[in-house]
Amino acid sequence: MILEREKVYDFVLRSIHAWNALVIVLLLLGGHVAEWLGYTPDAASLWHFHVLLGYGLVLGLVARITWGLVGPVHARFTAMWRPRAWWRMLRTRELSSAAPDWGPPVAATALYLLFYLAMLTMVVTGLALAAIDQGSGPLYLWLGHEVTLKHLFREPHAWMAHSLLAFVVVHIALLILHEIRHGVPLAQAMVSGFQYRKVEREEE
Repeated sequence: MILEREKVYDFVLRSIHAWNALVIVLLLLGGHVAEWLGYTPDAASLWHFHVLLGYGLVLGLVARITWGLVGPVHARFTAMWRPRAWWRMLRTRELSSAAPDWGPPVAATALYLLFYLAMLTMVVTGLALAAIDQGSGPLYLWLGHEVTLKHLFREPHAWMAHSLLAFVVVHIALLILHEIRHGVPLAQAMVSGFQYRKVEREEE
């Protein structure tokens, strides 16, 4: 068996991926630290920075949605919408297989779409909380300082934060397990843009 490679992930997609990953990690870390600090000036400053990071996540999400509609084939959402492959995967119970085609593994495509849905929910609820708690953001005209509505957004926002944290952990773990099981470099794809797969060596 030998490895062949192909440039699958373009520079714009990789840049958006890196931006969103960095912003999400900082949002999760800052939010947990601010909660731990309680009602202090330092916590207030962190929450203000948290909101600014939230706007960065909005920018990253808009960029990803746009590129998912007009970008190259492997960047588009149509490349991740694979219901027949999901059903075949469930029937065969083969959740981790070496991808025969270029692009993300079948199981990963479903997780990625769920991730973007969670990310969208987190952005909307975060903007609502920014309007309620800090009187800022695009939703201020509708929700500015409406503390009676805070409970409608706080719990979903917290759940989405936990979901995104779980996704980050599972995502990294599955990348490592995939490489160990199939012996194919995978994690580097969002750095180099190259994806690898095994091919049979032709007999001489």
